[in-house]
Amino acid sequence: MIQTFVYRGKTMDELKNLSIKEFASLLPSRQRRSLIRGLNPEQKKFLHKLKISSKPVKTHLRTTIIIPEMVGKSIFVYSGKEFLPLKIEADMLGHYIGEFVLTRKSVKHSAPGIGATKSSAAVSVR
Repeated sequence: MIQTFVYRGKTMDELKNLSIKEFASLLPSRQRRSLIRGLNPEQKKFLHKLKISSKPVKTHLRTTIIIPEMVGKSIFVYSGKEFLPLKIEADMLGHYIGEFVLTRKSVKHSAPGIGATKSSAAVSVR
């Protein structure tokens, strides 16, 4: 049995037919307030590029809220150091783009560095 995606009782086709203000009424309060205020010019330009382009679009706009028009598109989001790829899926609706591209890497310790104490340099090498 194939499950269809449903967001707050609406299917993906119904969501794509809604305006941004109507979609905002389905979102949590912070995202709803942000979308009701309207998109800023950079976000409007980004959405226009996303609509007309078949290639992935690069962006620095990590605070943009994912709306139904973006679903199925690929973008590159700036992480502070490099652009990382992101494929937008239906489950991401209502979230910020920046939530899915991490800005920090996990710390991976290896051998002691230069200037380490003698006791820390005595770690067995395997």
